[in-house]
Amino acid sequence: MAFDQRETSKKSMGSTQAFDSTASNDKNSMTTPSVTGSSGGDDIPNQPSYIAPVVAKQEEANIFKAKILVAAILLLAVASVSTSTYLLVKHQELSNFENRFAGRASEIATVARQKADQFFQAFEAYSISVSSQAAYEHATQNTSWPFHVIPDFSVKTQSLAELTGVENSYFGVFHIVEEDERRTWEAFVEEVNPIWFEQSATNEGINPETLEDLLNLTVPYVYELDATFQPVPVTRPGFTVPYLQQYPLNMIAGFPSMVSNLDMLSLKQFADLFFITQATGRPAIGFSQIPLDDRTFVPGSQIIQPIYDTPDRTQDRKIVAIAGARLQFLDYFKNILTANERGILVVLKSACPRVYSFSVDASNVIPDPDVLTYKIDGPEAVLIGESDMHDPKYDALGVTEVFVDLEIDPALIPEGTCAPTITLYVYPSKEFEDSFRTPNPIIFTSVVALIFFFTSSVFVLYDFLVGRRQQKVMDRIIQQDMVVSNVFPTGIRERLYQNQGQGHRDGKKSVEQFNGVDGFDFDSGLPASGLAPLADLFPSVTVVFADIAGFTAWSSAREPQQVFVLLESIYSAFDRIAYRHGVFKVETVGDCYVAAVGLPEPMVNHAVVACKFARDCLKKMQEMTRKMEVSLGPDTADLDMRIGIHRYDVIPV
Repeated sequence: MAFDQRETSKKSMGSTQAFDSTASNDKNSMTTPSVTGSSGGDDIPNQPSYIAPVVAKQEEANIFKAKILVAAILLLAVASVSTSTYLLVKHQELSNFENRFAGRASEIATVARQKADQFFQAFEAYSISVSSQAAYEHATQNTSWPFHVIPDFSVKTQSLAELTGVENSYFGVFHIVEEDERRTWEAFVEEVNPIWFEQSATNEGINPETLEDLLNLTVPYVYELDATFQPVPVTRPGFTVPYLQQYPLNMIAGFPSMVSNLDMLSLKQFADLFFITQATGRPAIGFSQIPLDDRTFVPGSQIIQPIYDTPDRTQDRKIVAIAGARLQFLDYFKNILTANERGILVVLKSACPRVYSFSVDASNVIPDPDVLTYKIDGPEAVLIGESDMHDPKYDALGVTEVFVDLEIDPALIPEGTCAPTITLYVYPSKEFEDSFRTPNPIIFTSVVALIFFFTSSVFVLYDFLVGRRQQKVMDRIIQQDMVVSNVFPTGIRERLYQNQGQGHRDGKKSVEQFNGVDGFDFDSGLPASGLAPLADLFPSVTVVFADIAGFTAWSSAREPQQVFVLLESIYSAFDRIAYRHGVFKVETVGDCYVAAVGLPEPMVNHAVVACKFARDCLKKMQEMTRKMEVSLGPDTADLDMRIGIHRYDVIPV
């Protein structure tokens, strides 16, 4: 059965015309020299000269050019793939670095903020406990502020430091003393100092000699420091805020840390924080300097927490004292990273400008910074500078977090003071980025290049062997062709070659023969070659005809592009189903899909395979029309598939 006789005939005609044209061109390109025959030496006209060696040389030149082109393509492929591999692995390393930093930076900011919040909550609870103790003593012993000493001060403050995880910290309590209470206060301090000194010394393990030295260093009056850092009595009118109790009670390399009776309002930074707290009733924080045992200072924070006359949160409660703390910021950044994670920078910036704190002598006045940079190496943290020391190239990766925001209304604070807010910025460093650099980009790139070079070497070797074999075959063909060309005229030789090709290779037919390019004589009804056409009979073939029901009405209401999308999508899916079942697709005409089972290779169960193929096509049709209903219109799902199946004896032409 011919599937499309008209189309096949047209193809045959077209092929015949192309063949004839080629033959004509070959004749026109040939010369006609005289060739001496075996009969009498007469010239044989119209005998073409032999041109096969010229063609072979042209083909060899073309092949050589093709090899050069392939070599250039291979080199370009090696370069491009190697470069792509290198950049891809480098990008993966960069991505790993950025992702790891983003996670760690977020963790650092969150944990540091939690630690700060935890400290403020604990410090507030501490001040409430002091208020409660004072209220109890007022009710039972008729005592009142400012004449109140916190019992077991050293023990309670040490517990606060351990609870919040801060190290190298200093705590103190400053009482608000009115001007008319100043003399009574000085006598009160002289009376209670030996008592709480001894309690603190016992808890801190201070020997009696050191305790005696500290008592002797106590100034017996409320004082401030003059230009030479010597104590002088406070003479200004109004209240003072003298130091009373402190933790730890020790000496710093010969410099006494005992500052009882020092009026804290004489220190500008404390005075600014105090007036903010007095105006808002909330704690305040600022940058400060913390003394170390070697008489040096390190930047840190100074925090003050109001102590009220009552633990109740009433409107008329009054601030009667201040609890103060000096902490190192690095305590907030410890024990966050693992030991192998190093080189993350934390920059702290204060919203307030820097002020100046007192030092141990007048020639060394140390400014309080407004910017600090810390480096986190594993579980440890260290201060590396009093400025923003991060590399600007990492600005895009920086993580910003409000480290301390006490939510103070700037409208409530006194003019000339600053609302204390500290912002935390986390940046990576080159050291942290370098920890993600590996030799993998070079290794992977080298492996890819070696694979390409090895493959190219195999290709070159194979090409050499094939070329040598082909050269031998070509030499033999040329010899045979020269013999045939000298014996037969051109026309006979071509027909001989043509007839010889029809029966070679054990009956296997060329594509040209299968499609009938030999030509056809419509006047005589016989092939132009005079030979019987090549045609094989397939006695057991199942043919499947399928078309879309409702397609005509549906397509008339659609744009051509939508019709194309439908047919292309459905028949592409059918092609994949046909390939899976081993079905031979014949053609598609409009919305009709034609396929056959049992050719070109016979198949025993061709009918069963055809039915399975039709079933799968029906399912796929229903599935796809439902999916395309959104893009192609609501009635797309109404389309259906009509399928006809029949068994035929088939001769493909």
